[in-house]
Amino acid sequence: MAQSRPEAAPWWRSAVIYQVYVRSFADGDGDGTGDLAGVRARLPYLAELGVDALWFTPWYVSPLKDGGYDVADYRAIDPAFGTLAEAEKLIAEAGELGIRTIVDIVPNHVSDQHPWFRAARDAGPGSPERELFHFRPGRGPDGALPPNDWPSEFVGSTDPVWTRLPDGEWYLHLFTPEQPDLNWAHPAVRQEHEDILRFWFERGVAGVRIDSAALLAKDPELPDLASAPDPHPYVDRDELHDIYRSWRAVADTYDGVFVGEVWLPDAERFARYLRPDELHTAFNFSFLSCPWDAERLRTSIDTTLAEHAPVGAPATWVLCNHDVTRTVTRYGRADTGFDFATKAFGTPTDLALGTRRARAAALLSLALPGSVYLYQGEELGLPEADIPLDRIQDPMHARSGGTDPGRDGCRVPLPWGAGEPYAGFGAQAEPWLPQPEGWAAYAADRQADDPGSMLTLYRRAIALRPEFGDGPLTWLPSSDGVLAFARASGALCVVNLSDTPADLPAHTELLLFSTPLDADGRLPQDTAVWLRV
Repeated sequence: MAQSRPEAAPWWRSAVIYQVYVRSFADGDGDGTGDLAGVRARLPYLAELGVDALWFTPWYVSPLKDGGYDVADYRAIDPAFGTLAEAEKLIAEAGELGIRTIVDIVPNHVSDQHPWFRAARDAGPGSPERELFHFRPGRGPDGALPPNDWPSEFVGSTDPVWTRLPDGEWYLHLFTPEQPDLNWAHPAVRQEHEDILRFWFERGVAGVRIDSAALLAKDPELPDLASAPDPHPYVDRDELHDIYRSWRAVADTYDGVFVGEVWLPDAERFARYLRPDELHTAFNFSFLSCPWDAERLRTSIDTTLAEHAPVGAPATWVLCNHDVTRTVTRYGRADTGFDFATKAFGTPTDLALGTRRARAAALLSLALPGSVYLYQGEELGLPEADIPLDRIQDPMHARSGGTDPGRDGCRVPLPWGAGEPYAGFGAQAEPWLPQPEGWAAYAADRQADDPGSMLTLYRRAIALRPEFGDGPLTWLPSSDGVLAFARASGALCVVNLSDTPADLPAHTELLLFSTPLDADGRLPQDTAVWLRV
């Protein structure tokens, strides 16, 4: 009797997903702003890199008060980036190359230029339009004080999360005043977002990334945080799970997938979002923020896998994104972890050390079970850029009183051609953020044929990643400061974070290394290697 073959695991369980920050990826029309034409022109590069999907940060119509996460129209492409028709072409052309598309949905808030909020602002107190948001009278004499004491989600900001309109009412915005929070207890809000999901799934997207996924639901009483009992009045409320079960029903109709931005310290509550009828995956911020330390990295890996095991969801691994200090810079500092609260100007950095560690970290992350997210420019080894104070656009900088450098340093337009204007990002106008001196040294064309470049390392690693298969991870005996593990396929990964060279375990073939072995065939400090047993 013929035996049926086991079904292949869904693509998203082990995918390499490339994050595209459109504004800084490639400028197709030469106006200084990245656009969809630029992305379409670079699709062959992304195909050669070997990624399985592209995640686009918001490309919708937006005043860009917070990098596009202030959305004015979820069904239209911002004219600075292109048109809806061009987005549909991009989705189709990427699909022809075997690359899927993931779009970003921002459900917690909209732009203050969104038609719903403009109508609510004009309609006045007590109107049905204001029920779509969180409008409240103020406290104290004449209602001059904010309705409650909630803090801003921008770390370091002391600004209130309430803004008062001329008619006396206040509206809630956990982020900037230009991003009013929606009232997810209102059925119209839920219906609208389910319709938005259908809109994009019908245009061929494979998945949706959910911004600030744990913040949508609020305690209807909006109590002071200082006096509110558990549960938290606006983080990780139980009502969220019903919302995401409804979303999952929509996604299943289209065979679509979700990845949630869920920052939670409680492993059990984190796993609830990944139950089979809710989100498919969620970002792993523990690994992203972990210092370059063997014991802490192993703990982060073990904790992540343990969190996902009860619900059978795949882990996700990411070293950097559009909000986080670039890996090369972070790993070259005395404090190699990441915390928004500790970001500061003028932090000393050893870029050579950071680059060496970032190369090893690339092999570590790509060898782990689950999916990997790669932020644009990481494959080029780009460092965090210092942005002149008068050119910083990120509201996080202004709302911190100027102490936080903001996130623009990891959003600088990419260098494509070493000998071209603006390092090949665009041929005419200066990019919307200035490229540092020497940026052309990181250009993709310069790295493409260099066997020792970061780009070549990523291309080879992604091509070899199937060697690790879909099986579990087993730690191997190793000396202090060394991480060594095997996958069920017979592939090994060894990373040396100790101060001395490390001996390699028995193997039959050396597949790939981040830095060459020493003369004695040992693994140098801050180096990773892939082996086959």
